[in-house]
Amino acid sequence: MRHIQVAEHGDADVLELAESDPPAVAPGRLLVEVAAAGVNFIDTYQRTGLYKMDMPFTVGMEGAGRVIALGNGVDGFAVGDLVAWADVLGSYAEAISLPAERVVPVPETIDPQVAAAVILQGLTAHYLSTSTFPLESGHRCLIHAGAGGVGRLLIQLAKRAGAEVFTTVGAEDKKEVAASAGADHVILYRDVPFDEAVVAVAGERPLDVVFDGVGAATFDAGLKLLRPRGMMVTFGNASGPVTPVAPLTLSTNGSLFLTRPTLGDYIRQPSELQARGADLFRWVSEGTLDVHIGATFPMEEAADAHRALEGRMTTGKLLITPQ
Repeated sequence: MRHIQVAEHGDADVLELAESDPPAVAPGRLLVEVAAAGVNFIDTYQRTGLYKMDMPFTVGMEGAGRVIALGNGVDGFAVGDLVAWADVLGSYAEAISLPAERVVPVPETIDPQVAAAVILQGLTAHYLSTSTFPLESGHRCLIHAGAGGVGRLLIQLAKRAGAEVFTTVGAEDKKEVAASAGADHVILYRDVPFDEAVVAVAGERPLDVVFDGVGAATFDAGLKLLRPRGMMVTFGNASGPVTPVAPLTLSTNGSLFLTRPTLGDYIRQPSELQARGADLFRWVSEGTLDVHIGATFPMEEAADAHRALEGRMTTGKLLITPQ
């Protein structure tokens, strides 16, 4: 079985194509042939050592594919079923062994690549907008990187909830992507400081919440846009991790809330994973959530996929196609 392995932390060149025996069919688990695996910033954090990993490891935290074998004690699935998963390591591979409780059924009307493209980033957008800060009509939010995978989905869910959406992008073509997702105000952050652009539209400290997956480069300015008792949701480190924040900073800026959530804590219970996954695939099937696949890469070009993601050269979702 071919898979992408990391044996030492480093840049994209440390991603190597390796071969091993297929995973065993273990009790309580499914063996799945991977149709597509999603490429995410968490993959790069693990690869570089920002998130420490035991070596060697197979990269990839999400994907979709067909069940090819069932372990003892597995109910509710059959060979041939289309399934998706998120927050399970080892997805850049031709096959993967998955705990049955961490697998989400996918309607046959959905293309496997679409399922792989939406599951992790869609679950992230879901928990951010419905649980971390439950958006409602009248809320004003800022979503950084609105043309990226999470950003584009989060814009759609924010608009579905009735919120007014500000978003940042880095290029004119990305502006069109974010606008097509429903953003009310799209800011080209290379042309104008995003905080000044928000204030020019909505006045001083107008935001209820900032959803920040960029990190170090945007955190401080975003904090100053929040209304008293507003919430900063810093959920990613695309520009590097945020420096430590003194609690008094939150106090003096209006009794602000600060959270650094992670997907695993919002799908820890299988019932919560299934409910969020069911919402996502229902919205995709209904056409109310549009999934944009930016590019697909064969497994042997995984390093190019990482370079494209880290270089901010992408819109939508990047996929690895092992088969």
